[in-house]
Amino acid sequence: MTDSFVCIDLETTGLDPKRDRIIEIGAVKVEQGKVTGEWETFVDPHRKLEKRIVELTGIRDEQLAGAEKISEILPEFFAFLGNHVLLGHSVLFDFAFLKKAAVNERLTFEKQGIDTLRIARKYLKDLESRSLESLCKYYGIPHNVHRALEDARATAALYWKLLEEFYAVEEKAGEKSLFCPAPLLYRAKRDTPLTIPQKEQLYKLLDKHKLIVDYEIESLTRSEASRQIDQILAKYGR
Repeated sequence: MTDSFVCIDLETTGLDPKRDRIIEIGAVKVEQGKVTGEWETFVDPHRKLEKRIVELTGIRDEQLAGAEKISEILPEFFAFLGNHVLLGHSVLFDFAFLKKAAVNERLTFEKQGIDTLRIARKYLKDLESRSLESLCKYYGIPHNVHRALEDARATAALYWKLLEEFYAVEEKAGEKSLFCPAPLLYRAKRDTPLTIPQKEQLYKLLDKHKLIVDYEIESLTRSEASRQIDQILAKYGR
């Protein structure tokens, strides 16, 4: 049984670690069954949030103003994580975003994890939904939906409920038990910054077509810049 871990949750601009960015990190550290620390921070995504993300998370652009960049946050956050196992509801999603950010900063980030969603899918098949929100309602766990620290707290509480109810049965699976930490695997490729010619072309196109964009040009990667240039050319021409 794993009673020491860090439960993590991220809020992001979307679902794709290759294109989207972290906007909030929440984490709860549990050691020998007791909460020993919490972590919560906003992250500057260098772009304005889409309406659907604002509606989903309740996070607004004003709240992210002045937030640190992910490059400034990662070293301290990784120190908080230490060598602990990661716990999460669909933990690979959160790990993938952190792994991508780490690779971009040339940091090593290898972890083992436990996924409460996988456990719920195995043992709570009769439930209509096994989302964190639905499972919290099922178990009567207080939960402020779609905020990183609140989700992390709720996931930690959910883990204990699942452990109490299903550990004895799952223990028979030995090392393959879903309650045993397993390596988290996500292949991430380091992004390269946009080139000077890309930057110059973007500024020229924006000026020519009198366009206002909702992202910081200087923060774009080469692939993002290429995608933005192609979209402008397709819609407005040269």
